[in-house]
Amino acid sequence: MSNLSTVEQTADPTGASAGTEKRKSRRRKTAHLKEVPQTRELRERLRARCAEVTRTLDKTRPLTKDEMEALSRATLEAMSLPESLLGWMMVVMASEFWRDQVAATDPSRRLFLLPHCLKHAEGCPADYDEFGLDCRTCGACSIADFRTAAEDLGYKVLVAEGSPIVLKIILSGYVDAIVGVACLNVLEKAIDKILLAGIPCMAVPLLSSDCRDTSVDEEWVHELVHLQPAQATPQTKTYVHLMRSASQMFEPDELERLSPRIRGGKRAAECNGEGLGELDPIAATEAVAYDFLSKGGKHSRPFITLAVHDALTGGHGCGVGGPQHLESLPDAVRRTAMSIETFHKASLVHDDIEDDDQFRYGDETIHRRFGTPTAINVGDYLIGMGYRLVSRERAALGAEVVADILDCLADAHMKLSEGQGAELLWRDAADKVLKPIDALKLYALKTSPAFEAALLCGVRMAGSAEPYRDLIKQFSRNLGVAFQILNDLGDWEGDAHNKLVAGGDVLGGRPTLLWSLALEGLAPNLRDELVTLVQDDDGLLPEKRVQRVRQLYHEAGVFDQAHRLVDKYQQRAEAIVDELECEEFRRLLYFLIDTILERPTESVESGPPVELELAAADATK
Repeated sequence: MSNLSTVEQTADPTGASAGTEKRKSRRRKTAHLKEVPQTRELRERLRARCAEVTRTLDKTRPLTKDEMEALSRATLEAMSLPESLLGWMMVVMASEFWRDQVAATDPSRRLFLLPHCLKHAEGCPADYDEFGLDCRTCGACSIADFRTAAEDLGYKVLVAEGSPIVLKIILSGYVDAIVGVACLNVLEKAIDKILLAGIPCMAVPLLSSDCRDTSVDEEWVHELVHLQPAQATPQTKTYVHLMRSASQMFEPDELERLSPRIRGGKRAAECNGEGLGELDPIAATEAVAYDFLSKGGKHSRPFITLAVHDALTGGHGCGVGGPQHLESLPDAVRRTAMSIETFHKASLVHDDIEDDDQFRYGDETIHRRFGTPTAINVGDYLIGMGYRLVSRERAALGAEVVADILDCLADAHMKLSEGQGAELLWRDAADKVLKPIDALKLYALKTSPAFEAALLCGVRMAGSAEPYRDLIKQFSRNLGVAFQILNDLGDWEGDAHNKLVAGGDVLGGRPTLLWSLALEGLAPNLRDELVTLVQDDDGLLPEKRVQRVRQLYHEAGVFDQAHRLVDKYQQRAEAIVDELECEEFRRLLYFLIDTILERPTESVESGPPVELELAAADATK
């Protein structure tokens, strides 16, 4: 619900309008929508009403955010209750939607999530590890009681909050459903990330969100933990099976099966800290490339290719029997999806060199670890590997299909290089003037082609690409530009997995839309100061420079304008998807918009429309 939206057509709770709904997204602040019902009696009454409402719904497909909001609003209005309860109501509505499927999941296949804020702040003996709070049975708080009950039933238990490890556990294949306890701020994000993917999930909201010695309805938690396995229940379509397939391709053993090493020998990850010296010189490049390919990342691009192919061939990977269906997926399809990731990983290696980034996936970047020449070579190897993964599938896919896919990949590769080249030329130029329209053109070249290639490869393996080519081009351009703007905004928040320092784009002298908007919006004297800051001519320490740039960005209203531009390009992408006739494909593209363009929970208020257009000529040509 962090990105609440309106729909032009009211959603039918029975699902009758699922294939015709058009979307019109908008952002707004949601803090005023997070009130928790104050009495237990009211909470129980609302839960019972949500159970009645969801009992009539079509459970074969997940609720959209729009439908969930519409149902929750209608229920509150019918009960003459305030809008401020909407956030809580949406969590409960979603939980009741998934109740039967969570109950049908054996407890040994459920994950129980607990928030660390349930512990007593003073005197807690537990320490944190990579999986969250290492809770001990000390009797000082309710965490141990909940944990013991869940573990006795066979649950996997994680005491953490908002941790990326949750999705990793889901994709590992060991867990099929989630029972969680969290504050509304965390559950708000879960609706976007977990429920949209089709992961059965039930949650109990905390009674407050102060993150210190908070409390929860304990009877409610015990009820959910002890849900008994139910009889056969309708299965909701889910992208989890496809997400798992995309991720599993890059596990070391499966990677070796799909793309056997030519040189063999020891894996780079098996070296004992002495670098490449332990490896055979001929096998060293291959070892580092395979190690990097199997490490980290969301694997969103190969997921896109697999999911598009699935959507256009019946959508069987999302339905009942999805895992079994995907087991029979031709390896040629897997290798084509894998090739998209090899190109992406190659671009990361080269980008890290060009930006001199220190970390990638929580580890030192390849050029920092092995040196720049070796890193360049590893990136080149990954590019060659990507083309070979496709070129050798002529017998399985057909020579014409392979030729079309290779042409698509080559075209995307060239456009990405042009975009990166434009960025490098600007970074090294003395003149730091950048117009917003030029920043958007650069984004259209640098980011959009990767989405376009992932989509078109999936389409082409399913049949002719011609009916979708123009649509995908426009969709990818709008999605890519919005994604890159969000990426720039994220640079000011820091990234725990890669770039650990906020404001890295400024320190690195990279051209961004934020920079161009600041130059356009600041008074001449402040504009000159901003240019001096990025050129490092003022003698300030890096953190002082970033602090001052942030102040100037706020002065120019840059962050607000950027968020509004994301809205604009997202709405354009949604309008393109609205015209698709294939329901499975349309649902997938909506899902990609929602997940790729995920925003912070509390976005800035929308101001006046931002009239900023790409040139009439397509910048990606």
